[in-house]
Parts: sequence; C-alpha cells; structure tokens
Amino acid sequence: MERGRLLAPFPPREKATTRVCMVSSFATELLEIRSREPSPPLHVLVIPGNPGIVGFYKDFVEALYENLGGQASVTAIGHISHGQKDCEHGRLFSLQEQIDHKVDFLEQEVLHTEQSIILVGHSIGAYIGLEIFKRLQKKVNFFVGLYPFLSLNKSSMKQSTIGYIARSSLLSKGVSLLASFIGSLQPSVTRSIVRRFLGSSWSAAAVDAGCSHLLQYHTMHNVLFMAKTEFLKLHEIPDWNFIRAKQDQIAFLFGVDDHWGPLAHMEEISKHAPGVALLVEKEGHTHGYCCTEAGSFWVADYVANLIKNQMIIRDT
Repeated sequence: MERGRLLAPFPPREKATTRVCMVSSFATELLEIRSREPSPPLHVLVIPGNPGIVGFYKDFVEALYENLGGQASVTAIGHISHGQKDCEHGRLFSLQEQIDHKVDFLEQEVLHTEQSIILVGHSIGAYIGLEIFKRLQKKVNFFVGLYPFLSLNKSSMKQSTIGYIARSSLLSKGVSLLASFIGSLQPSVTRSIVRRFLGSSWSAAAVDAGCSHLLQYHTMHNVLFMAKTEFLKLHEIPDWNFIRAKQDQIAFLFGVDDHWGPLAHMEEISKHAPGVALLVEKEGHTHGYCCTEAGSFWVADYVANLIKNQMIIRDT
C-alpha cells in the first residue's frame, strides 16, 4: 500500500459559516451548516443563552452536525443587537422581544418547508425555546434544554449581583463602557484579558467571539437589559400544564453545580412532569459548556443521541 494512503487523514469536520439576515427588519447573525441531503427531514435551531452570541457555539454546532451524520441542518441564531455591529443604533431589546424574534425567524426561514424542527436552548435560551414550542406546537418535533435557566435561584449571590447591576441604568452603562474600553485595546491585550478573567479554558472560537462581540458597548448594554427583563419574568411559576402536556417531547440536561439551573429545579420538573427526559451531566463541564471544546463535544453527543433515540433521523 502506498505511504500516502497509509497516512491519509480523517475527513475534516464540516465548518459552520456565519451570515447576517434580516428578520422583521432586524439584522440577525446566524451560524449554520446546511445538510448534505437535498431534502433534509430536520432543522435543528440552537437558541443561545445571554449573551446571545453565536460564535460561542461554533464548536457545538459543528460537532452536533457531525454527530447527526449530516442529515439535519443546524443553525444557531443570535439575539438582536448582540452582534459585532450596532445595527440597531443603541436600542435595547427585552426577553419578550428576543422570543418574538426567534418565532419570526422560523416563520420566515423554516415553516414553509417540510422539515421538522428541533429546538435546542441553552440557559435562558431554554426558556425561549419553550415559549417558541408553545406557539409552534404543530411544527416543533422535540425540545432540549441545556443547563436551563427557567426560574430565579434566590440563594445565588451571582444572580443577585447581576440583577442589581442590571436594574441600575448607571451601573449598566458603566459596565458597558468598561467592556467597550477593553475591546478597544490592542487585540493581543484584549485577548489576554479575556483569557485571564473570563475564560482560561475557553476555546479559540469562544475567545474570538468574546473579543469581537461581547466587548462592544451595545452588546454589553443589551446583555444587561435583557438580564433585567429575564429576572422580572422568571419570578413567575413555570407553565407546568404545557410542560406536562408535551413531556414526551421535552428533555433537560442539568449540571451538578449550576446556580442558573440548580438540581432543585430538576426535581421540580420531575415532580410536575415525570415523563420529561432528565439527565445530570457529571463529566465536569460547566454552565458555559459551549465555550470549551470538551464541553461542546460532550453535549453535542448527548443531544444527537436524544434525537436518534426519538427516531427522528436514522442512526449513522
């Protein structure tokens, strides 16, 4: 056998591409991989947490597509005004507006096709995903919530601190200005700061997204405003009637030590909707799983196996 054939590498992983599309007149960043099949049966929509920056999900989107054997298109959709450019000229967007935006995207891009929809929501994206599911019940086939933020955790000091900053217009603007200042430094300095204070274990893709998107005044201001509206909304009791009615089409992944989605919340779900598929991840990944390659690969494998077990697509 020829030496070149002996050393032939594995095929490179399919790369996700970024594009900007207009959704209800709002510039929207998408990170996507289109299925290799001419008429794919499935479209997986990944809904980010807050910040809603699709670049944080690059490794996850690519690994999920690969684990599904290219049979499904996979798209991560960014939140309005969490992008690199301030296309909305400083306007702030609430949690409800971000929910409406995702519904508008699906109506514009997917609902006219024959594809079934799988919703994968991370953190507050899990809450957004459930709200989308309620409004598009005939089209959504399955919903997966990853490290879900569905209600407030009153014992979390971090949530209390973020809530305090988000409620103060002055503090929100101050934090946003600081983020903008760090983002304006020499790229090597900015990367070093991000590595040291935000993500010492972050992947290269996550560091790039943090530097280019998060450290923008308009993005950070929107992150905090959205958080303010989240904390107001999540005082409400979850819609247990809906979750119970759709429990065979819902799954949640929780972390061992996650203040955004503590295990007490998982126990509440189990009590109200025992048919929901629940799993506790014990591999040592964190709430920000998508910012590390190991976390992205593990969670992508979990989501892909859920989809295959639902027999939505064939196991390759």
